[in-house]
Amino acid sequence: MKNNLYRKVFAASLLCLSCVTASAQRIEAKNQVLNVGQVMFRQPVVAEYELHNKSNHDISITNVRTSCGCTTVDYPEGFIHGASDFTVRATYDAKTMGHFEKQIGIYTSDSDQPLMLTLKGIVVDEVIDFTGDYPLALGDLLVDINSVEFDDVNQGDRPVAKIHILNNTDQTVQPIVMHTPDYIQAEVSPSKIRAGRSGVALITLDTRKINDFGLTQTTVYLGRQPGDRVAPNKQIDISAVLLPSFNDLTETQLHLAPHIQLSTTTLNLGPFNGKKKLKGEIEIQNTGKSQLDITKLQMFTMGLQVSLNKSKLAPGEYAKLKITATERDLRLARSPRVLMITNDPEQPKVVIEVKTE
Repeated sequence: MKNNLYRKVFAASLLCLSCVTASAQRIEAKNQVLNVGQVMFRQPVVAEYELHNKSNHDISITNVRTSCGCTTVDYPEGFIHGASDFTVRATYDAKTMGHFEKQIGIYTSDSDQPLMLTLKGIVVDEVIDFTGDYPLALGDLLVDINSVEFDDVNQGDRPVAKIHILNNTDQTVQPIVMHTPDYIQAEVSPSKIRAGRSGVALITLDTRKINDFGLTQTTVYLGRQPGDRVAPNKQIDISAVLLPSFNDLTETQLHLAPHIQLSTTTLNLGPFNGKKKLKGEIEIQNTGKSQLDITKLQMFTMGLQVSLNKSKLAPGEYAKLKITATERDLRLARSPRVLMITNDPEQPKVVIEVKTE
């Protein structure tokens, strides 16, 4: 009981100390969080942290504390010269199935506040490898996809997408997803991928940090290691469509709701045949019992122009949506589509596919 209580108190103190700013430290880690991915049950796993003494004088590690007795740490016991690199190795004894996340506090002679390191992964009884193909190259790495679409998400959702990665080099790499906006979190598991081995990038969308309904798009980049340069050949496109929720509507409100009806949701504009632009038109009608609001009109890709003569339709009213496709820009587009966000509980999202020859 006393040991369990001590471990809980110490773990809480480590979490509290992790709030200390990096400026209080004389040492820094290239990556304070290492994810070792899948670990076999009862097979200890070792993670190596690459650290740097950023001061200009010698220091020493005076103490190391861990959040549980299942993690042991090896570290330099002598002086660490100023402006030099060194390695700390953490070993986790994988005797418990499931996800784990352990904290390690590194104390030095220069500071009474620890540098916090985190070791995480999942203990399994059988390692499951990705069996699909890696048809796309992002820099030196191969992946199964280079675009992610989060469709039909609501405020508060946190969907996760996976990008499987194959290290096609002859060296160990530490892939990193770069230039992520605040509503995207990305983590690669395992943090370091040996030559010829695979891993996965987990892309999490935090809809709480998106303030507007409709389409949100961004571009991130998969680097081979921290500090890698951004380049077009490392690009991953991410899109999300945030929808309004109608879960709180009563049966009466649903009965009296608007309803959108389109003449078509696939607009075939035919061949360009030397023309620079093609034009088409779609008729929209509100067949419901209250006002229909088209609150957003957006394009998934470049090469399209749209105009809507009316965005608020009384019951029975019509509107015209005109769509223009530009040949020069459309050549670079993938799956040209138009998105509408409405207050129709049955169709809050309407997607119009635009086809040309």
